[in-house]
Order: sequence, then C-alpha cells, then structure tokens
Amino acid sequence: MYTISRDYRKEIVIEKSRFICSLKKVHSEAEAQEFIKAVKKEFWDATHNCSAYIVDDLAQRSSDDGEPSGTAGIPMLEVLRKNGLTETAAVVTRYFGGIKLGAGGLVRAYSGSVAGAVKEAGLAQKILLGYYSFLYDVNSVGRILNVLYQQQLFEIADVQYDLRAKVILKMRAEQKAEAEAWLTENLNQQIELEQEGTEFAEVAL
Repeated sequence: MYTISRDYRKEIVIEKSRFICSLKKVHSEAEAQEFIKAVKKEFWDATHNCSAYIVDDLAQRSSDDGEPSGTAGIPMLEVLRKNGLTETAAVVTRYFGGIKLGAGGLVRAYSGSVAGAVKEAGLAQKILLGYYSFLYDVNSVGRILNVLYQQQLFEIADVQYDLRAKVILKMRAEQKAEAEAWLTENLNQQIELEQEGTEFAEVAL
C-alpha cells in the first residue's frame, strides 16, 4: 500500500483555466470530507472544486462539483487508484478561463492535475510492523543484547525486567519466522516470539 509522502499543492493552466490540485493524507472519511470542505472554503470563488479520495478499499468517493458527469471526480479517483494510493484525498479547484475544454479535455485536465501533483509530492510505502517478545534469563540478557544490537533484521524496542527479562523486538510482520530462526540459532535455544502489537510505518520511495 502507498500514500503520498507529504501534503502538496500544484497549479497548472490549461486554455486560460487555472487548475489547482490540493493533496492531503487522511485517515478517515470524516477527515477527507473536512479537507474538501476546507479547500472549498479557501477557494470559495472558484468555478468548481472537484474531489476524490481513497481511505481504504471500502471508502472511496468522488465528486464532479458541477462539471459534466464523469469528467472530473472519476478521472481524479482513477489516478489515485493507478498509483495504488490509500489514505489520500485530492481536490482540484478550477477557475474557468473562458475557453471550453470539452469532455475529453476536462478528463485530461483533471486527471493530469492530480497526476502531476502526486508525482511531485512523492510516494511513501505503508509497511506493517510487528512488535514481538520473548523471555530470557534475567542474569544473561545483558550478554545476548550485545548480539542482538549487531544484526539488521529487527530493532530492540524495549527490555522489561522481572523474574525473567522480556525482550521486545520490532520488525516487518512478514519477517517473524526469519527472526525466530535467527534467534534460535544465535541464542542456542528455541525461541518462539509472542505478538505484542502492530503498527503501520511509512517509508519514502
């Protein structure tokens, strides 16, 4: 999954009409709708404020905002889809310049406006990270930590001390089996990791 690496705004001019694309990361439909509302308020005097957003597979919407049906919102949404984007909202503000573009011209203008803004904003890949733990002898954990810090497979997120030491590791979720094998080999005992939680992280491309 991908999202934009940063909020972004880009303006282009086509046949004297101004097209201003505003992009924003959003984490819910409510946040996307608030963003669209804010852009409309900012550009209250614009001819159109067309929009599209994808939060996830189930939350995808678009609006032509007065442009001929299918010439603005859907083409904008298709650009987001083709880039594999989630949690992204786009609003293209148009100030009419007096020259009609026709249906095909509008599709190209709105899709091109979003495509150009997405390209300049850059993409970030959303990676699922997992937190996993294992227990170890509290008197020996200091020695193994030196070994753990030297590898590149995972990070040490925390160490909690009680009757036994609880070592919490952070890694890509799909690397759990590989990490268990590495730990078992390098610590000379069978290690089974218990999941503590997950989170998504963004890595710029």
